[in-house]
Amino acid sequence: MTAGFRRDPVRAASFAVFAVFFLSGFNFASWASRLPAVRDGLELSAGRMGLLLLVGSVGSLVALPLSGTIIEHLGARRTVLYSALLNASGLALAAVGVAAGSVVLAAVGLVVYGVGTGVWDAAMNVEGAVVEQRLGRTVMPRYHAGFSLGTVAAAGIAAVAAWLHVPVVVHLPVVLALSMVAVVWSVRLFLVDHEAQVVVEHHEAAQAGSGRARRAFAAWLEPRTLLIGLVVLAAALTEGSANDWVSLAVVDGFETPHALGAVALGLFLASMTGMRWFGTALLDRYGRVFVLRLCAVLALVGLALFGLAPTMWLALIGIVAWGAGAALGFPVGMSAAADDPLRAAARVSVVSTIGYSAFLAGPPLLGLLAQHVGYRHALLVILVPVALGILVAGAAAHLRAATDDVTTDADDESRTRP
Repeated sequence: MTAGFRRDPVRAASFAVFAVFFLSGFNFASWASRLPAVRDGLELSAGRMGLLLLVGSVGSLVALPLSGTIIEHLGARRTVLYSALLNASGLALAAVGVAAGSVVLAAVGLVVYGVGTGVWDAAMNVEGAVVEQRLGRTVMPRYHAGFSLGTVAAAGIAAVAAWLHVPVVVHLPVVLALSMVAVVWSVRLFLVDHEAQVVVEHHEAAQAGSGRARRAFAAWLEPRTLLIGLVVLAAALTEGSANDWVSLAVVDGFETPHALGAVALGLFLASMTGMRWFGTALLDRYGRVFVLRLCAVLALVGLALFGLAPTMWLALIGIVAWGAGAALGFPVGMSAAADDPLRAAARVSVVSTIGYSAFLAGPPLLGLLAQHVGYRHALLVILVPVALGILVAGAAAHLRAATDDVTTDADDESRTRP
Protein backbone atom coordinates (compact mmCIF):
# COMPACT_ATOMS: atom_id res chain seq x y z
CA MET A 1 0.00 0.00 0.00
CA THR A 2 2.79 2.43 0.89
CA ALA A 3 4.49 1.88 -2.48
CA GLY A 4 1.19 2.49 -4.26
CA PHE A 5 0.73 5.73 -2.35
CA ARG A 6 4.21 6.91 -3.39
CA ARG A 7 3.28 6.33 -7.03
CA ASP A 8 -0.07 8.10 -6.67
CA PRO A 9 0.14 10.92 -4.09
CA VAL A 10 -3.38 12.15 -4.89
CA ARG A 11 -4.89 8.76 -4.04
CA ALA A 12 -2.77 8.74 -0.88
CA ALA A 13 -4.05 12.19 0.05
CA SER A 14 -7.64 11.07 -0.56
CA PHE A 15 -7.13 8.15 1.83
CA ALA A 16 -5.58 10.53 4.38
CA VAL A 17 -8.48 12.98 4.17
CA PHE A 18 -10.95 10.15 4.70
CA ALA A 19 -8.88 9.05 7.70
CA VAL A 20 -8.86 12.47 9.39
CA PHE A 21 -12.61 12.83 8.84
CA PHE A 22 -13.01 9.40 10.46
CA LEU A 23 -10.79 10.38 13.39
CA SER A 24 -12.61 13.67 13.95
CA GLY A 25 -15.90 11.78 14.21
CA PHE A 26 -14.26 9.16 16.40
CA ASN A 27 -13.07 11.73 18.93
CA PHE A 28 -16.44 13.47 19.05
CA ALA A 29 -18.49 10.31 19.58
CA SER A 30 -16.06 8.96 22.17
CA TRP A 31 -17.17 11.89 24.31
CA ALA A 32 -20.83 12.06 23.24
CA SER A 33 -21.42 8.35 23.91
CA ARG A 34 -20.32 8.74 27.54
CA LEU A 35 -22.57 11.71 28.36
CA PRO A 36 -24.73 9.72 30.81
CA ALA A 37 -21.59 8.94 32.81
CA VAL A 38 -20.45 12.56 32.48
CA ARG A 39 -23.81 13.79 33.77
CA ASP A 40 -23.72 11.39 36.72
CA GLY A 41 -20.08 12.11 37.53
CA LEU A 42 -20.67 15.86 37.65
CA GLU A 43 -24.15 15.49 39.23
CA LEU A 44 -25.71 17.86 36.71
CA SER A 45 -29.38 18.56 36.07
CA ALA A 46 -30.67 18.53 32.49
CA GLY A 47 -30.43 22.30 32.29
CA ARG A 48 -26.86 22.49 33.60
CA MET A 49 -25.87 19.62 31.31
CA GLY A 50 -27.14 21.66 28.37
CA LEU A 51 -25.07 24.64 29.48
CA LEU A 52 -21.97 22.45 29.73
CA LEU A 53 -22.48 21.24 26.16
CA LEU A 54 -22.93 24.86 25.09
CA VAL A 55 -19.36 25.62 26.13
CA GLY A 56 -17.81 23.42 23.45
CA SER A 57 -20.02 25.01 20.79
CA VAL A 58 -18.87 28.48 21.83
CA GLY A 59 -15.26 27.41 21.37
CA SER A 60 -15.98 26.23 17.83
CA LEU A 61 -17.89 29.38 16.88
CA VAL A 62 -15.07 31.58 18.14
CA ALA A 63 -12.47 29.58 16.20
CA LEU A 64 -14.30 29.23 12.88
CA PRO A 65 -13.85 32.85 11.68
CA LEU A 66 -10.10 32.54 12.33
CA SER A 67 -9.65 29.16 10.67
CA GLY A 68 -9.03 30.51 7.15
CA THR A 69 -6.17 32.71 8.31
CA ILE A 70 -4.67 29.86 10.33
CA ILE A 71 -4.80 27.48 7.36
CA GLU A 72 -3.29 30.14 5.12
CA HIS A 73 -0.30 30.57 7.45
CA LEU A 74 0.27 26.97 8.54
CA GLY A 75 -1.09 24.94 5.62
CA ALA A 76 -3.71 22.22 5.91
CA ARG A 77 -1.24 19.58 7.11
CA ARG A 78 0.03 21.40 10.18
CA THR A 79 -3.35 22.95 10.92
CA VAL A 80 -5.02 19.54 11.14
CA LEU A 81 -2.18 18.22 13.29
CA TYR A 82 -2.20 21.11 15.78
CA SER A 83 -5.98 21.43 15.96
CA ALA A 84 -6.36 17.67 16.46
CA LEU A 85 -3.94 17.96 19.38
CA LEU A 86 -6.14 20.71 20.88
CA ASN A 87 -9.22 18.59 20.26
CA ALA A 88 -7.80 15.52 22.01
CA SER A 89 -6.19 17.49 24.85
CA GLY A 90 -9.44 19.31 25.56
CA LEU A 91 -11.44 16.10 25.79
CA ALA A 92 -8.81 14.47 27.99
CA LEU A 93 -8.92 17.50 30.31
CA ALA A 94 -12.73 17.32 30.38
CA ALA A 95 -12.47 13.64 31.36
CA VAL A 96 -10.17 14.57 34.24
CA GLY A 97 -12.74 17.17 35.28
CA VAL A 98 -15.44 14.50 35.35
CA ALA A 99 -13.27 12.24 37.50
CA ALA A 100 -12.54 15.12 39.86
CA GLY A 101 -16.17 16.22 39.97
CA SER A 102 -15.11 19.66 38.71
CA VAL A 103 -17.56 21.31 36.34
CA VAL A 104 -15.13 24.20 35.80
CA LEU A 105 -12.28 21.90 34.73
CA ALA A 106 -14.62 19.99 32.42
CA ALA A 107 -15.84 23.26 30.91
CA VAL A 108 -12.29 24.51 30.28
CA GLY A 109 -11.50 21.24 28.56
CA LEU A 110 -14.57 21.60 26.34
CA VAL A 111 -13.55 25.13 25.32
CA VAL A 112 -10.16 23.81 24.19
CA TYR A 113 -11.90 20.90 22.48
CA GLY A 114 -14.30 23.27 20.71
CA VAL A 115 -11.52 25.48 19.38
CA GLY A 116 -9.61 22.47 18.07
CA THR A 117 -12.73 20.96 16.53
CA GLY A 118 -13.72 24.11 14.61
CA VAL A 119 -10.28 24.63 13.06
CA TRP A 120 -9.80 20.91 12.37
CA ASP A 121 -13.13 20.80 10.55
CA ALA A 122 -12.24 23.75 8.31
CA ALA A 123 -8.73 22.49 7.52
CA MET A 124 -9.75 18.96 6.56
CA ASN A 125 -12.48 20.34 4.30
CA VAL A 126 -9.95 22.60 2.54
CA GLU A 127 -7.65 19.65 1.95
CA GLY A 128 -10.62 17.55 0.84
CA ALA A 129 -11.64 20.20 -1.71
CA VAL A 130 -8.14 20.29 -3.19
CA VAL A 131 -7.96 16.49 -3.42
CA GLU A 132 -11.42 16.32 -5.00
CA GLN A 133 -10.31 18.84 -7.62
CA ARG A 134 -7.18 16.83 -8.38
CA LEU A 135 -9.16 13.59 -8.65
CA GLY A 136 -11.65 15.17 -11.02
CA ARG A 137 -14.69 13.48 -9.46
CA THR A 138 -17.03 14.01 -6.52
CA VAL A 139 -15.76 12.41 -3.33
CA MET A 140 -16.59 14.93 -0.60
CA PRO A 141 -19.80 13.16 0.55
CA ARG A 142 -17.74 10.01 1.12
CA TYR A 143 -15.36 11.98 3.33
CA HIS A 144 -18.30 13.12 5.44
CA ALA A 145 -19.46 9.52 5.57
CA GLY A 146 -15.99 8.80 6.97
CA PHE A 147 -16.78 11.18 9.84
CA SER A 148 -19.98 9.24 10.49
CA LEU A 149 -18.14 5.91 10.35
CA GLY A 150 -15.77 7.24 12.98
CA THR A 151 -18.71 8.12 15.22
CA VAL A 152 -20.17 4.61 14.80
CA ALA A 153 -16.84 2.99 15.72
CA ALA A 154 -16.45 5.21 18.76
CA ALA A 155 -20.01 4.57 19.91
CA GLY A 156 -19.39 0.82 19.74
CA ILE A 157 -16.24 1.08 21.81
CA ALA A 158 -17.99 3.39 24.27
CA ALA A 159 -20.85 0.92 24.66
CA VAL A 160 -18.37 -1.80 25.63
CA ALA A 161 -16.54 0.59 27.98
CA ALA A 162 -19.83 1.55 29.67
CA TRP A 163 -20.88 -2.11 29.97
CA LEU A 164 -17.55 -2.92 31.61
CA HIS A 165 -17.90 0.17 33.85
CA VAL A 166 -14.64 1.65 32.56
CA PRO A 167 -14.36 5.21 33.98
CA VAL A 168 -14.49 8.08 31.50
CA VAL A 169 -11.08 9.28 32.73
CA VAL A 170 -9.57 5.94 31.62
CA HIS A 171 -11.58 5.34 28.45
CA LEU A 172 -11.13 8.77 26.81
CA PRO A 173 -7.37 9.33 27.25
CA VAL A 174 -6.61 5.85 25.88
CA VAL A 175 -8.72 6.17 22.72
CA LEU A 176 -7.65 9.78 22.16
CA ALA A 177 -3.96 8.86 22.34
CA LEU A 178 -4.50 6.17 19.70
CA SER A 179 -6.43 8.67 17.58
CA MET A 180 -3.58 11.19 17.71
CA VAL A 181 -1.10 8.59 16.52
CA ALA A 182 -3.35 7.94 13.53
CA VAL A 183 -3.67 11.69 12.82
CA VAL A 184 0.12 12.12 12.83
CA TRP A 185 0.46 9.27 10.33
CA SER A 186 -2.41 10.47 8.13
CA VAL A 187 -1.34 14.09 7.64
CA ARG A 188 2.01 12.92 6.30
CA LEU A 189 0.08 11.80 3.20
CA PHE A 190 -1.59 15.17 2.59
CA LEU A 191 -0.72 17.02 -0.60
CA VAL A 192 2.16 19.44 -0.09
CA ASP A 193 1.01 22.64 1.56
CA HIS A 194 1.50 24.93 -1.43
CA GLU A 195 -0.95 22.74 -3.37
CA ALA A 196 -3.37 22.87 -0.47
CA GLN A 197 -3.53 26.66 -0.81
CA VAL A 198 -5.17 26.49 -4.25
CA VAL A 199 -8.65 26.99 -2.89
CA VAL A 200 -7.62 29.90 -0.66
CA GLU A 201 -5.70 31.59 -3.47
CA HIS A 202 -8.63 31.13 -5.85
CA HIS A 203 -10.97 32.80 -3.38
CA GLU A 204 -8.54 35.68 -2.86
CA ALA A 205 -8.15 36.23 -6.60
CA ALA A 206 -11.92 36.19 -7.06
CA GLN A 207 -12.35 38.83 -4.38
CA ALA A 208 -9.60 41.17 -5.63
CA GLY A 209 -10.73 44.67 -6.47
CA SER A 210 -14.05 44.60 -4.60
CA GLY A 211 -12.89 44.25 -1.02
CA ARG A 212 -12.95 40.99 0.89
CA ALA A 213 -14.86 42.39 3.87
CA ARG A 214 -17.49 44.05 1.69
CA ARG A 215 -18.03 40.88 -0.32
CA ALA A 216 -18.32 38.81 2.86
CA PHE A 217 -20.91 41.19 4.31
CA ALA A 218 -22.87 41.24 1.04
CA ALA A 219 -23.42 37.48 1.33
CA TRP A 220 -25.46 38.13 4.47
CA LEU A 221 -27.93 40.10 2.35
CA GLU A 222 -28.54 37.40 -0.27
CA PRO A 223 -31.98 35.76 0.18
CA ARG A 224 -30.91 32.45 -1.37
CA THR A 225 -27.84 32.20 0.88
CA LEU A 226 -29.91 32.92 3.99
CA LEU A 227 -32.53 30.34 3.00
CA ILE A 228 -29.82 27.74 2.47
CA GLY A 229 -28.59 28.71 5.92
CA LEU A 230 -32.03 27.83 7.29
CA VAL A 231 -31.85 24.43 5.56
CA VAL A 232 -28.47 23.79 7.20
CA LEU A 233 -29.72 25.13 10.54
CA ALA A 234 -32.62 22.64 10.51
CA ALA A 235 -30.25 19.81 9.55
CA ALA A 236 -27.76 20.78 12.25
CA LEU A 237 -30.47 20.85 14.91
CA THR A 238 -31.75 17.47 13.72
CA GLU A 239 -28.30 15.90 13.83
CA GLY A 240 -26.92 17.77 16.82
CA SER A 241 -29.90 17.06 19.07
CA ALA A 242 -29.35 13.34 18.58
CA ASN A 243 -25.61 13.58 19.15
CA ASP A 244 -26.11 15.45 22.41
CA TRP A 245 -29.24 13.92 23.86
CA VAL A 246 -30.26 10.57 22.38
CA SER A 247 -28.15 8.48 24.76
CA LEU A 248 -29.51 10.36 27.78
CA ALA A 249 -33.06 10.21 26.40
CA VAL A 250 -32.87 6.43 26.06
CA VAL A 251 -31.26 5.89 29.47
CA ASP A 252 -33.73 8.11 31.34
CA GLY A 253 -36.80 7.65 29.14
CA PHE A 254 -36.76 3.85 29.23
CA GLU A 255 -34.71 3.37 32.42
CA THR A 256 -32.03 1.35 30.65
CA PRO A 257 -28.30 0.84 31.41
CA HIS A 258 -25.78 3.37 30.10
CA ALA A 259 -24.50 0.83 27.58
CA LEU A 260 -27.87 0.77 25.80
CA GLY A 261 -27.78 4.55 25.56
CA ALA A 262 -24.46 4.28 23.70
CA VAL A 263 -25.94 1.57 21.46
CA ALA A 264 -28.87 3.85 20.60
CA LEU A 265 -26.49 6.64 19.59
CA GLY A 266 -24.51 4.15 17.54
CA LEU A 267 -27.70 3.08 15.77
CA PHE A 268 -28.50 6.69 14.89
CA LEU A 269 -24.98 7.28 13.62
CA ALA A 270 -24.96 4.05 11.59
CA SER A 271 -28.20 5.04 9.88
CA MET A 272 -26.83 8.49 9.10
CA THR A 273 -23.60 6.99 7.77
CA GLY A 274 -25.44 4.66 5.41
CA MET A 275 -27.49 7.50 3.96
CA ARG A 276 -24.40 9.65 3.46
CA TRP A 277 -22.55 6.84 1.73
CA PHE A 278 -25.34 5.79 -0.63
CA GLY A 279 -27.28 9.05 -0.81
CA THR A 280 -25.07 10.43 -3.58
CA ALA A 281 -26.91 8.16 -6.02
CA LEU A 282 -30.24 9.64 -4.92
CA LEU A 283 -28.87 13.16 -5.33
CA ASP A 284 -27.59 12.42 -8.84
CA ARG A 285 -30.90 10.88 -9.90
CA TYR A 286 -33.52 13.04 -8.20
CA GLY A 287 -31.74 16.30 -7.39
CA ARG A 288 -31.10 18.20 -4.19
CA VAL A 289 -34.56 19.57 -3.50
CA PHE A 290 -36.41 16.24 -3.71
CA VAL A 291 -33.81 14.44 -1.60
CA LEU A 292 -33.76 17.18 1.04
CA ARG A 293 -37.53 17.01 1.37
CA LEU A 294 -37.45 13.22 1.50
CA CYS A 295 -34.87 13.34 4.28
CA ALA A 296 -36.90 15.93 6.18
CA VAL A 297 -39.97 13.70 6.06
CA LEU A 298 -37.90 10.77 7.34
CA ALA A 299 -36.61 12.96 10.17
CA LEU A 300 -40.15 14.08 11.06
CA VAL A 301 -41.40 10.50 11.24
CA GLY A 302 -38.34 9.30 13.15
CA LEU A 303 -38.40 12.10 15.72
CA ALA A 304 -42.12 11.71 16.34
CA LEU A 305 -41.77 7.96 16.72
CA PHE A 306 -38.84 8.25 19.11
CA GLY A 307 -40.48 10.92 21.24
CA LEU A 308 -43.88 9.24 21.50
CA ALA A 309 -43.18 5.49 21.21
CA PRO A 310 -44.42 3.49 24.21
CA THR A 311 -41.83 0.73 23.75
CA MET A 312 -38.07 0.65 23.32
CA TRP A 313 -38.06 -1.33 20.07
CA LEU A 314 -40.42 1.14 18.41
CA ALA A 315 -38.26 4.04 19.58
CA LEU A 316 -35.21 2.35 18.03
CA ILE A 317 -37.02 2.19 14.68
CA GLY A 318 -37.62 5.91 15.06
CA ILE A 319 -33.91 6.44 15.67
CA VAL A 320 -33.08 4.70 12.38
CA ALA A 321 -35.48 6.94 10.40
CA TRP A 322 -34.23 9.99 12.30
CA GLY A 323 -30.62 9.20 11.44
CA ALA A 324 -31.37 8.72 7.74
CA GLY A 325 -33.33 11.96 7.68
CA ALA A 326 -30.53 13.93 9.34
CA ALA A 327 -27.79 12.71 6.99
CA LEU A 328 -27.71 14.93 3.92
CA GLY A 329 -28.98 18.37 4.91
CA PHE A 330 -25.64 19.72 6.11
CA PRO A 331 -23.38 18.54 3.24
CA VAL A 332 -25.99 19.33 0.55
CA GLY A 333 -26.46 22.81 1.99
CA MET A 334 -22.72 23.43 1.88
CA SER A 335 -22.58 22.28 -1.74
CA ALA A 336 -25.47 24.56 -2.64
CA ALA A 337 -23.76 27.54 -1.02
CA ALA A 338 -20.63 26.83 -3.10
CA ASP A 339 -22.39 26.57 -6.49
CA ASP A 340 -20.70 29.75 -7.71
CA PRO A 341 -16.94 29.26 -7.12
CA LEU A 342 -16.32 33.01 -7.26
CA ARG A 343 -18.53 33.63 -4.24
CA ALA A 344 -18.26 30.28 -2.51
CA ALA A 345 -16.01 31.44 0.35
CA ALA A 346 -18.31 34.20 1.58
CA ARG A 347 -21.49 32.18 1.10
CA VAL A 348 -20.16 29.04 2.77
CA SER A 349 -18.99 31.20 5.67
CA VAL A 350 -22.50 32.61 6.13
CA VAL A 351 -24.17 29.22 5.86
CA SER A 352 -21.64 27.63 8.24
CA THR A 353 -22.19 30.36 10.83
CA ILE A 354 -25.97 29.95 10.66
CA GLY A 355 -25.68 26.17 10.83
CA TYR A 356 -23.23 26.11 13.72
CA SER A 357 -25.49 28.43 15.70
CA ALA A 358 -27.70 25.37 16.12
CA PHE A 359 -24.96 23.74 18.16
CA LEU A 360 -24.74 26.93 20.23
CA ALA A 361 -28.44 27.39 20.99
CA GLY A 362 -29.73 23.83 20.79
CA PRO A 363 -28.13 22.08 23.80
CA PRO A 364 -29.10 24.60 26.52
CA LEU A 365 -32.63 25.13 25.18
CA LEU A 366 -33.32 21.41 24.95
CA GLY A 367 -31.76 20.88 28.36
CA LEU A 368 -33.98 23.51 29.98
CA LEU A 369 -37.05 22.06 28.29
CA ALA A 370 -36.08 18.53 29.34
CA GLN A 371 -36.24 19.57 32.99
CA HIS A 372 -39.98 20.06 32.57
CA VAL A 373 -41.07 17.40 30.06
CA GLY A 374 -38.22 14.87 29.97
CA TYR A 375 -35.55 14.27 27.33
CA ARG A 376 -37.66 12.34 24.82
CA HIS A 377 -40.54 14.80 24.75
CA ALA A 378 -38.17 17.77 24.67
CA LEU A 379 -36.69 16.47 21.42
CA LEU A 380 -40.09 16.81 19.74
CA VAL A 381 -39.49 20.57 19.51
CA ILE A 382 -37.02 19.81 16.68
CA LEU A 383 -40.05 18.93 14.51
CA VAL A 384 -40.61 22.67 13.98
CA PRO A 385 -37.28 23.52 12.29
CA VAL A 386 -37.44 20.27 10.31
CA ALA A 387 -40.82 21.32 8.90
CA LEU A 388 -39.38 24.74 8.11
CA GLY A 389 -36.55 23.01 6.25
CA ILE A 390 -39.09 21.36 3.96
CA LEU A 391 -40.58 24.73 3.09
CA VAL A 392 -37.27 26.40 2.17
CA ALA A 393 -35.54 23.38 0.58
CA GLY A 394 -36.12 24.83 -2.88
CA ALA A 395 -33.36 27.37 -2.22
CA ALA A 396 -30.80 24.55 -2.46
CA ALA A 397 -31.53 23.93 -6.16
CA HIS A 398 -28.48 24.25 -8.39
CA LEU A 399 -27.74 27.90 -8.98
CA ARG A 400 -28.23 27.66 -12.74
CA ALA A 401 -31.68 26.23 -12.09
CA ALA A 402 -32.44 28.78 -9.41
CA THR A 403 -31.69 31.85 -11.50
CA ASP A 404 -30.97 32.61 -15.11
CA ASP A 405 -28.83 35.59 -14.18
CA VAL A 406 -25.91 33.64 -12.75
CA THR A 407 -22.68 32.97 -14.57
CA THR A 408 -19.52 31.41 -13.22
CA ASP A 409 -17.34 33.08 -15.80
CA ALA A 410 -14.85 35.26 -13.96
CA ASP A 411 -14.96 37.86 -16.75
CA ASP A 412 -18.72 38.22 -16.25
CA GLU A 413 -18.57 38.33 -12.46
CA SER A 414 -19.77 41.91 -12.36
CA ARG A 415 -23.04 40.77 -13.92
CA THR A 416 -23.53 37.88 -11.47
CA ARG A 417 -26.42 38.20 -9.06
CA PRO A 418 -27.37 35.86 -6.18
